[in-house]
Amino acid sequence: MSGSLQKLGYYTRTRLAMLGFFARFFTTLLARSSIVLQRPRLVSQQIHFIGNYSLLIITVSGLFVGFVLGLQGYYTLNRYGSEEALGLLVALSLTRELGPVITALLFAGRAGTSLTAEIGLMKAGEQLAAMEVMAVDPIRRVLVPRFWGGIIAMPVLAAVFSMVGILGGWVVGVLLIGVDTGSFWSQMQDGVDIWKDVANGVLKSVVFGVAVTLIALYEGWQSRPTPEGVARATTRTVVAGSLSVLGLDFLLTALMFSN
Repeated sequence: MSGSLQKLGYYTRTRLAMLGFFARFFTTLLARSSIVLQRPRLVSQQIHFIGNYSLLIITVSGLFVGFVLGLQGYYTLNRYGSEEALGLLVALSLTRELGPVITALLFAGRAGTSLTAEIGLMKAGEQLAAMEVMAVDPIRRVLVPRFWGGIIAMPVLAAVFSMVGILGGWVVGVLLIGVDTGSFWSQMQDGVDIWKDVANGVLKSVVFGVAVTLIALYEGWQSRPTPEGVARATTRTVVAGSLSVLGLDFLLTALMFSN
């Protein structure tokens, strides 16, 4: 019994210590973010690296999600004779929920692992230590631009996902099934609120961007400087990033759409 309590206490203490290190890491990134204004080119390079290289998988995924929403939405609405509301169903599903969430999950698997592996390999190759020797702060020079680049890129990618998904729903619903195109767009325009639906979806994507990018950088910064350590860090990034997105999505949805 005492051995079990000892293990439980050790596990709790290590998790609390990890949470403290994570919070301290986050505050350090925020405190050293002045480089974003002093050298904006560093951030724009990271936006290109993170966002542009993730654009293909986001676009293709959004198109096929729109196809599926168009099919499933039509079959569901057809039971009640409300096929004209297909555009509203597709738009609300994407802007409120699927756009930010699926984009964040794809972001964690594509850009998050890339960031973790990049920081981990720089640590394994002693590049970060060499920067410290040359009196260059690696957190300020390397991590902060990547942090803000991920935060900025996430809502842009989520918007692209939602737009392409709506286009995919239109292709299936209007061109293939035969839903009236005027009803498709008019119902969408009347039912989607710019603040309650679109703005809340953008806020979700920003929060997801902060969480996923922060986890990716933290895992790379704390990884062991070995090939095995970097591999485990990238795996933890995907798992922790995906779970944090799903958990935050529940909390944000409960707060935003409870009324």
